[in-house]
Amino acid sequence: MIGAASGYTGLERAGLTGRGIVLAVVIIVSLVTTTPNGDAQTAAKKARVGILGITPNNPVNVEMFKQGLAQLGYTDNQHVLFTDLDAKGDRARLSATAADLVRTGADVIFARGPDSLAAAVRTTTTIPIVAIDLESDPVALKYAKTLARPGGNVTGVFLDLPELSAKQLQLFREVVPDLTRVALVGDPRHNATQFRATERVAKVLGVQVQTFAAHTAAELDTALESARRIRAGAVLIFSSPLVFYNRERIAALAREKRVPSVSLFTEFAEAGGLLTYGPSLRDAFRRCGVYVGKILKGAKPGELPIEQPETFELVLNMKTAKALGLKIPSSLQLRADRLIE
Repeated sequence: MIGAASGYTGLERAGLTGRGIVLAVVIIVSLVTTTPNGDAQTAAKKARVGILGITPNNPVNVEMFKQGLAQLGYTDNQHVLFTDLDAKGDRARLSATAADLVRTGADVIFARGPDSLAAAVRTTTTIPIVAIDLESDPVALKYAKTLARPGGNVTGVFLDLPELSAKQLQLFREVVPDLTRVALVGDPRHNATQFRATERVAKVLGVQVQTFAAHTAAELDTALESARRIRAGAVLIFSSPLVFYNRERIAALAREKRVPSVSLFTEFAEAGGLLTYGPSLRDAFRRCGVYVGKILKGAKPGELPIEQPETFELVLNMKTAKALGLKIPSSLQLRADRLIE
């Protein structure tokens, strides 16, 4: 009773009496008892975004993805809970990893690469899937009815343009006009059309090609050694999440074996590769973030047109060219979007 009387006296000093005191006490009790539940409700309202990959995610690409989400008002930690899972480079683990992601209650799944997308599609037909896949034709694989109106639970950024690899060969031919032999390295399951397109152009240019399959990092190493052994004038490395994740290792080995290397990703040239020509991967991740944000706001994936990159960048690593004793023609330098000095 003494404590209660003391408490009411404090309220009276604040100018509250009678009914006002009772109301104030009710409000205080209500705040004390409901605040924890309110926090829990706020947490429960956060969107859940699952990210699936065969290899660990690249921090820069993650940041670009989150920037895309932020454009739609979804800020990391404040509005979104992320679960980022990968198969540690083991394709056989992808299905189980995708199932783990579904069990987290993801509202949307962001699939990085063709293998991750295939695993996500096998695992769920109801959860929206936004994908970045630079090797596949989504219509041919029946992920979508059309690019304009996918119609299912898959959308995102796709690039099925095998001619890019042929263009890379043509660009390198300007660096080494007397090029006679090229090694082609890739995953036949995803790069088959790239192999064929590049072989056709090589035949027109009078360049011999030898192909090497690489499904793992160890096989990439073996392919580069084989390229050195056959005295290839260049090694064209086709796009895949495996190649992107191992770009620094590939570039270092290519320089060590003195085999000029060419690839799709700008980041490959930044890591020490000689030449890259292809779309901006960072912008593609940002666009996927925007799509995830649109879906969280109520858009249906089947009604979001599949996007294809329209801008391509030519990047030359001048330091690597010098180390390999190659002179980059001034005409090619002028056409480049970036020169890494």
